[in-house]
Amino acid sequence: MPGPSVPTEAVERDTFDVIVVGAGNAATCAALAAREQGARVVMLEAAPKDDSGGNSRYTAGVMRVVFNGAEDLAQIIPDLTEDEKRDVDFGSYTEEQFLDDMGRITQYRCDPELTEILVRRSHPTLVWMSRKGVRFNAAYGRQSFKVDGKVKFWGGLACEAWGGGPGLVENLHKAAAREGIEIRYETAAQSLIQDDAGVVRGVRVKHRGARSELHAKAVVLACGGFESNAEMRARYLGPSWDLAKVRGTRYNTGLGLRMAMDAGAMPYGHWSGCHAVGWDQNAPPFGDLEVGDNFQKHSYPLGIMVNANGQRFVDEGADFRNYTYAKYGAVVLAQPGMFAWQIFDQKAIGMLRGEYRIRQVTKARADTLEELVQKLDGVDPRRCLQEIAEYNRAVQVEVPFNPAVKDGRGTRGLRVPKSNWATTIDEGPFEAYAVTCGVTFTFGGVKVNEDAQVEDTGGNPIPGLFAAGEMVGGLFFHNYPGGSGLTSGAVFGRIAGTSAGTSAAARASGG
Repeated sequence: MPGPSVPTEAVERDTFDVIVVGAGNAATCAALAAREQGARVVMLEAAPKDDSGGNSRYTAGVMRVVFNGAEDLAQIIPDLTEDEKRDVDFGSYTEEQFLDDMGRITQYRCDPELTEILVRRSHPTLVWMSRKGVRFNAAYGRQSFKVDGKVKFWGGLACEAWGGGPGLVENLHKAAAREGIEIRYETAAQSLIQDDAGVVRGVRVKHRGARSELHAKAVVLACGGFESNAEMRARYLGPSWDLAKVRGTRYNTGLGLRMAMDAGAMPYGHWSGCHAVGWDQNAPPFGDLEVGDNFQKHSYPLGIMVNANGQRFVDEGADFRNYTYAKYGAVVLAQPGMFAWQIFDQKAIGMLRGEYRIRQVTKARADTLEELVQKLDGVDPRRCLQEIAEYNRAVQVEVPFNPAVKDGRGTRGLRVPKSNWATTIDEGPFEAYAVTCGVTFTFGGVKVNEDAQVEDTGGNPIPGLFAAGEMVGGLFFHNYPGGSGLTSGAVFGRIAGTSAGTSAAARASGG
């Protein structure tokens, strides 16, 4: 006896050309690119609407991109004025520099093919995003200093999304709405649907407790890493990582990675590595959208950091903070008590980033160093005062200070050197800020090819399955060049969406 008939509209509602799992930067770029191929697209977002967009919503919005001068930036930032082009020293950031930074920062472990794709497609991808309605502006507040009366950019970063992460997500979602792309909120993907031949045919989902199936000709997984999953952090990153703060969304629990590997995907990249920064010691366990990324404390190259023993433990001036901040969170986590204090004097306080001036900050202030060290909770005050004195004596004061370049103003004879931007801590009032470790995203992912197709353990593409964003393994190891995560998400999101849309069209025509 035949079963009950299913209404045609219900079948159509749950059948698509392309399903994109996720709703952040990478996912929305994938959805927009698939739509360009004529595909009917739906995005699945585990979070409610107000917290949607994954980690992208919690970022500052800075994006690393190749540019050879102001005119290249103007293709991404149409609002860049002629005065800015003439008067601001944006410098340049070439493909060779980007490739060199990726190699150097990852200890030359980054996948050469994927890295080249990231670098060479960075500029055209951001131009494409701008034409889709994503607004960008020059990153003056975070990436420039005034040197000899002229604004000068440093560290290879000059471009950020208008409105930071929230603005990026807002404009991407507006673009998706204009293109007729549906976003289903509070709809968490649970597993992939595969036929007997291993072809991915859709996704099993859960919406407010109710389970159902959505069918499609292609699926793009762009739903983040496992940084929000304490059990997976402890398993893959190691002891104490379950105690770290999470900078962003609580919804990146690694389910997309598990789904892919259950379907036969090859784990790839640095599964015991992650992006982790200095984060306010008393920040909440997960990101707070009202504060955004302002719990971070990234002006440490202008001062010193001490641990509970009152000792410096890392070279604060080893490189531009763009190339060290993503690994120093792990260094802080390894300290006694998993915290540190950043100490500054009046020569540096005026140059501290805006995140140091928020209301929700763990701070000490004093007119003298003797008074300050007594206010640093958990720190040995006697040893700390001695450490500051030893540091002050070691500073090469004869070398000019210049925060816009690696100025070589270092220290002599210290157990832990400071290589650049060393200034004495001797002009009060003094300020100090307590930090712990904040995890941004995990580096382990799945293997994809140049078309963002997910590969199985035998190196063969899994039919109908694509990935982008944090799920792509092989790009970042040990560390990460600031701003390259969002760029990677956009680049591989666009590639994955284009490939998924093309694949869906081929299946529809019987190819």
